[in-house]
Amino acid sequence: MSRPFSRRTLLLAAGAAAGALAGCSTGGNEAAGGRLEYEFTEPTPTATVLAEDQRAPAPAFSGELLDGTPFDSSSLAGDVAVINFWGSWCVPCRVETPEFQAVHGDVADRGVQFLGIDVKDQRQLAVAFAEQLGAAYPSVFDPRGEVAMAFRGFPANVVPSTILLDRDGRVAAVHTGQVHGEDLRTAVELLLAEDRA
Repeated sequence: MSRPFSRRTLLLAAGAAAGALAGCSTGGNEAAGGRLEYEFTEPTPTATVLAEDQRAPAPAFSGELLDGTPFDSSSLAGDVAVINFWGSWCVPCRVETPEFQAVHGDVADRGVQFLGIDVKDQRQLAVAFAEQLGAAYPSVFDPRGEVAMAFRGFPANVVPSTILLDRDGRVAAVHTGQVHGEDLRTAVELLLAEDRA
């Protein structure tokens, strides 16, 4: 069972995140039309998110879910999103996935979507992995790592990795390596606590 976070705790964590700025760069990386684009520079410390003025829009991507259903990233719009890169062959993923599912179960009805990105894998092994570990959220089948390549400079070979998007579709955190459930929960709560302009 999750414990509630006080407003003071959330504000302190947000301040620490601003002080520990990392994860993406917005300076000098403009697309046509002057819109800043996301570009990976380094991971964000766990249990933190980037200050809002340091975030840049996530790239659009599409693919096919493990069950064959088409997926488009536009379906994430308006919600906080947790995008987790995993593979059935990945030992830390086996530890991380049940913890992610527990957080998903607690926040899914609060405007948070979870999306797995299954990389360098075989579909039948990925389906068995998700079923065995109880991952109820959808996963894109991405054996060639095309989704990771859409995020400029993102280290596609680092699995597991997790990208958090705010409600405006901007990259708010990039965590490389295994993320513990409570650290993920803290970061998600920070994003849920933000006021929309």
